[in-house]
Amino acid sequence: MSKENISSYNKIEDVKRQILDFLAKHPEESFKSKELARLLKLNSEENYSGFKRAIHELKESGKIMRVKGKRYCHLCVEEKLTGRLVLDSRGSGIVKVEGSEEEIFIKHENIAEAMHNDIVEVMVQSRRTQSGLAKTRREGRIIRVVSKGDRTFVGTLERARKKFFVVPVGKNFLKEVIISGDNLLNAREGDRVVVELTSAPTFYGSATGRVVEILGKAGELSTEIKSVVKEYNLSTSFPRDVIIEAKAIPREISEDEIKRRADFRNVLCFTIDPEDAKDFDDAVSLEILPDGNYRLGVHIADVSYYVKSGSAIDKEALKRGTSVYFPNGFIPMLPEVLSSDICSLKPEEDRLTFSVLINISPRGIVKNYEIVESIIRSKRRFSYEYVQSLLNNIENNRLIQSEDRIFAETLWNMYSLSRVLTEKRLKEGSIDFDSAEVKFEFDKEGKPIRITKKERLGSHRLIEEFMLLANRIIARHIGVPKREEQSKPFLYRVHDSPDPDRIRELAMFVEKLGFKLNVDGGVSSKALQKLLDQVKGTEVENIVNDIVLRSMAKAVYSERNIGHYGLAFDYYAHFTSPIRRYPDLVVHRILKKYAEGISQREREEIRQRLPYIAKQSSEMERIAMEAERTATKVMQVEFMKRHLGEEFNGIVSGVTNYGIFVELTDSLVEGMVHVKDLDDDYYTYDVRQYALKGRHTGKQYRLGDKVKVQLIRVNPEERQVDFVVVSDESEANRSRRRRRG
Repeated sequence: MSKENISSYNKIEDVKRQILDFLAKHPEESFKSKELARLLKLNSEENYSGFKRAIHELKESGKIMRVKGKRYCHLCVEEKLTGRLVLDSRGSGIVKVEGSEEEIFIKHENIAEAMHNDIVEVMVQSRRTQSGLAKTRREGRIIRVVSKGDRTFVGTLERARKKFFVVPVGKNFLKEVIISGDNLLNAREGDRVVVELTSAPTFYGSATGRVVEILGKAGELSTEIKSVVKEYNLSTSFPRDVIIEAKAIPREISEDEIKRRADFRNVLCFTIDPEDAKDFDDAVSLEILPDGNYRLGVHIADVSYYVKSGSAIDKEALKRGTSVYFPNGFIPMLPEVLSSDICSLKPEEDRLTFSVLINISPRGIVKNYEIVESIIRSKRRFSYEYVQSLLNNIENNRLIQSEDRIFAETLWNMYSLSRVLTEKRLKEGSIDFDSAEVKFEFDKEGKPIRITKKERLGSHRLIEEFMLLANRIIARHIGVPKREEQSKPFLYRVHDSPDPDRIRELAMFVEKLGFKLNVDGGVSSKALQKLLDQVKGTEVENIVNDIVLRSMAKAVYSERNIGHYGLAFDYYAHFTSPIRRYPDLVVHRILKKYAEGISQREREEIRQRLPYIAKQSSEMERIAMEAERTATKVMQVEFMKRHLGEEFNGIVSGVTNYGIFVELTDSLVEGMVHVKDLDDDYYTYDVRQYALKGRHTGKQYRLGDKVKVQLIRVNPEERQVDFVVVSDESEANRSRRRRRG
């Protein structure tokens, strides 16, 4: 290459760099070539031909792209994101982006010094397409560790060839962690242990760690429950300063405090809760006014009177975020002296409350409302089951016991009003999920001996509707701007509309099951409710309910109101459970501040704190729900240990290339039938039909098919149960057998 050509080449390369640098600094913009040349001062006659050549070469090499209107833009958009790093066993990983469901893939060489669970900042590149940014999983590189994550995990200690290693339980990135002899803490093979990582896995070798706690023998029920607590970093005891502070709280209510509150101690109010409830957040009352309207009272424990912002109890409550409920017990957000005693709305005891008094027409229209600090004296502690039996007796004109007669008319009026409110809410677009849950019965040793499906009763709906209404009124009370009033910072419960791609996938999925979901021009909450109505009472009701839930965004807490898609509410908040949910406690405090009069400084302090409270509360709610699901699974597996070899009815609840999942009809226990145990044919997975199909017989297993299975394996350490199919009842397979016969 001559000197002139080299000079020309270098000049073109320099122009290319200028163009790329400029477009990278303006990732969301596109420019016409003349506009770009002018901005780069390359529009003179002597420079423009070189500029045009550089543009052409960059376009041909795929570094920039030409979009509509003969405009050019950078092909890749770089952005910084923050999230939690989850490593896999080979040392690569993903970053779960904060405030999003996106996951960024990170190659091993781009991990830098980060470790599993660290909060990291990652630089991500997105490739453009003609229709916008590509939607494929993005890749990035970690540029800094924002904060170190928890380096511990739970696993089972095993031994092979004189070497000790720990195999993690649950969802974990590691296959095994090597433990040297001097790091065993006297743990033995088969023990369930807590391990602290000392080095991350690499492409060439396993991670290493040291045992920091021994939980017990793996597979034993008490050990497995302890494992769940440790897996999710749940605190079962309170710090000393919290206990001291809680014990110092006076139980007596001063006369001055009573005088400044609305006194409802003579109003007929009561609580309705699960049979085994320990904390009573809410009481209800109802009277019929002379004009024929209802006056509904929703009275909520005034936890904010006792738990002051910034106190030791408050800091611990924020850290926990919520109470966690296991099948055999619970982990409270507040110390027991508060949650089960001082704040709990026990019968025949004076309790401080925050009351919402709502005047409602017989058609369910809210006429007006009042929000007041109050004192009540609950007249009765009801269970849902007892109230339902009372309602059934009233409906069927059966004899009402004497001690119940004082409550009978009020309960029936409440039930009637709740049905009106339910009907009105569903007409307005609320989605009514009827998620299946189970309850356990235990023997004297605390082991599960019976599992049954929870029944959703009219008494459940009664309380649900009243709480939904109170929560909605509170949110609108603060959120709806008054004339010439500046916006008020507040903590909302929000639910975004679902991702269109997920809804399209849902529509294709339910179509295979014989149901219709119209997604033309987006999907409304009413359309989703119509789908749920279609599947109600069918074999696939639980499956479709679950899939619809997973297709939707997660409801979270936020200082920014976007409404609640699932409920079809423009404003919504959590107000009714301050004993067990931290956001409700915060909402109580904010309400009081606005009622008392708030300074600009206080308003700004609230505004600045809310994003962290919302994020922390949403995250702790997610963790609590996962822990509760895992604890339920542990109990189900423990129950199944007693039933090896027995046969059960179930339905196919999942299909994969390695087998089918079967959910038992009576207990909702889910287990796996491995493809290797389907030995009557060679089965392959049909992705489009969500089915396993036999190559020779044409036999198939699809979602929702009825099957009879036999329990052949139970593995409490892996929380797994395995079945074999004894017979299947699907119509397609019965028809196939008839044709062959």
